[in-house]
Amino acid sequence: MARQTKLTKAARGRDCQVRIPGVCNHNPETVVLAHYRMAGVCGTSMKPADLIGAWACSDCHDVIDGRKRIAADRDILRLWHLEGMVRTLDILMREGAVKA
Repeated sequence: MARQTKLTKAARGRDCQVRIPGVCNHNPETVVLAHYRMAGVCGTSMKPADLIGAWACSDCHDVIDGRKRIAADRDILRLWHLEGMVRTLDILMREGAVKA
């Protein structure tokens, strides 16, 4: 198991920020940091920095990581994940955990 950082631990017990319509289980007990994968930021077996991620419930995380399929275009899934990342960063900044 990967080492937990302060930012990955901060996801525990939080509300899902990805919020995929019809998918999100709204259960804070299942929320983890879901890293946003993008060329140039990560690679094979390499996750991006913890700032580049969103708090996601287990069901939203399964969809954005491709473990669960829904009838949505890949681009919209990436947008939902990216919007979740922005909401997550906004909360972290307001709480003082991340400085702008």
